[in-house]
Amino acid sequence: MAKVTSREWRLAARPVGEPSPSDFALSSVEIGDPAEGEVQVRNLWMTVDPYMRGRMNDVKSYSPPFQLGEAMTGGAVGEVTASRDAGYQVGDLVSSMAGWREAFTAAPRAVAMMKLPSLKLPPQAFLGVAGMPGLTAYAGLLRIGEPKAGETVFVSGAGGAVGSLVAQIAKIKGCYVVGSAGGQEKCDWLRSLGVDAAIDYKAVGGGPALTAALREAAPKGVDVYFDNVGGDHLTAAIDCANIHARMPICGMISLYNNTRPSPGPHNMPMIIGKRLKLQGLLVSDHADMQPAFVKDMSEWIATGRIRYEETVAEGIESAPQAFLSLFSGGNTGKMLVRLA
Repeated sequence: MAKVTSREWRLAARPVGEPSPSDFALSSVEIGDPAEGEVQVRNLWMTVDPYMRGRMNDVKSYSPPFQLGEAMTGGAVGEVTASRDAGYQVGDLVSSMAGWREAFTAAPRAVAMMKLPSLKLPPQAFLGVAGMPGLTAYAGLLRIGEPKAGETVFVSGAGGAVGSLVAQIAKIKGCYVVGSAGGQEKCDWLRSLGVDAAIDYKAVGGGPALTAALREAAPKGVDVYFDNVGGDHLTAAIDCANIHARMPICGMISLYNNTRPSPGPHNMPMIIGKRLKLQGLLVSDHADMQPAFVKDMSEWIATGRIRYEETVAEGIESAPQAFLSLFSGGNTGKMLVRLA
């Protein structure tokens, strides 16, 4: 076979605070022909996600840290270009955890490779609405949040890939939904999705002003808080929570680039009196919900009950900047990088 050259991003330095472009290095490598049991894949799309910031630190966590000088990893979808594995044929569309590169050769199990389901969706949707972010929203809200019709659901970071789906699923379940997002344009988009009240946290500010805005937007209090932001949003949610409110804690993006520990919410004693449930959420704990998720999500998309947005950066060169933009709210819906 002809030699294949691929470009890949490597972690050049561990960020201190907010990452910078100099923390990434773009390298070219030659991709070998597949050996027995291996396949070669040309990536079409890759994802950048906030959790990747934690993998840039050399600390033990639920996801192993990126190693300096080695190719980074993450979700990707691509097309099989050569195969010596009986389960995969040339032309198959697959998902893998071999993102941050244009092409690769590997054993399927080594990169968590799977064929894309036969749904009438574009391939990149399996990195967003029909992929990990979608299942995160579905499992976190329904299993941990346990929303009931008529309850109030507050979603922080509601303009992002996970938050926008949480908000729509909550509406499907008959809830009153409040979402926070940065900027008037995102808030208008949330309202177009059916969100009952949208808080522009950039205009409102943090601290007591955010709590006051939430209290006004959710006059009956908060029964379910889906946390993607942490910090002042979590403080406001605790303050406005009803007794026995449930809080799936999915992310705390406001804290990821801190160089020193931040004080916790000052009102945490309310957790006791209000008998709140706060539970951390990792999507890998809820893989058993995948069949129900695929069934429901495909139906909701087909009937227009779920809508989704994608913010697309072009080319492998744009991947670091696409990642960095997540921390300034540069995406509406799922942030993706188109590779081919």
